[in-house]
Amino acid sequence: MGGLIDATRVTGAAWPDVVAGADLAVLPVGAFEWHGPHLPLGADLLLADGFAREWADAPGTPSGVLYPSVAYTAVPGQTRPWPGTIGVRPEIALAYLSDVLEGIVAAGFRRVLVVNGHDANMSIVRAAMEWVSGRRRCSLLLANWFQLITPEETTELFGPLPSRGHGGAYETSGVLGFAPDAVDLAAARDLPPRPKLPTPSPYVLIESRPTPWEGWSGHVSLVRDDSGRRVRDLAARRLRELVDAWLAAPLPDAPTTDPVPEPPATGESDG
Repeated sequence: MGGLIDATRVTGAAWPDVVAGADLAVLPVGAFEWHGPHLPLGADLLLADGFAREWADAPGTPSGVLYPSVAYTAVPGQTRPWPGTIGVRPEIALAYLSDVLEGIVAAGFRRVLVVNGHDANMSIVRAAMEWVSGRRRCSLLLANWFQLITPEETTELFGPLPSRGHGGAYETSGVLGFAPDAVDLAAARDLPPRPKLPTPSPYVLIESRPTPWEGWSGHVSLVRDDSGRRVRDLAARRLRELVDAWLAAPLPDAPTTDPVPEPPATGESDG
């Protein structure tokens, strides 16, 4: 029987059987961060937890254990000064997430799905996963909701104007899909984001305050009545496809500190 079991409601006596009967553990990771006057401070948590549960509600979902969401983590300098944001130093967030992930694996889960709602978590969660995977046998999958829908698809959804900014039409629609009562579209005017660099090459650009910027940017007016449902449905479908492929793959071998083995002899001499 599939679906998610809430880890916070499992008794100590029942815990061993729950772990033994589960195919994976699920850990939502978000942030508590300003997203503009129109979105809640817990937007990233609503997205991470929402997509984790949406994945679990599909028919034929494997059995999983849902851990409590990670609420506080590192946030960009661009949003730290804005009202309500709580930021954790990156080195603290990395150590914390390393311990959380290792604790989940140590509990008996060989597969852990991390559903991320906060883009700044990507490097920190990956670093924690790399550390844990070198210590214990496990397969750890990090899925960022924001990347489940491509830029080309958001253009189809919202039109040619930029829609993927922090607190913009795409993220606003994602939150609307799970918590429409927590969104106030009338509270924000359009704040066109700064154009991207004119190069197709991958890059990471970090700036202190990329004017125009008010802790968020985007064209909120692009959001339509059905935007939340469309973003929720498409991203959830992509998450299911990703997890299905992951679960169908074999588990890795256990980590080892042994030297790399010598290649087999070919029977040919060097002379």
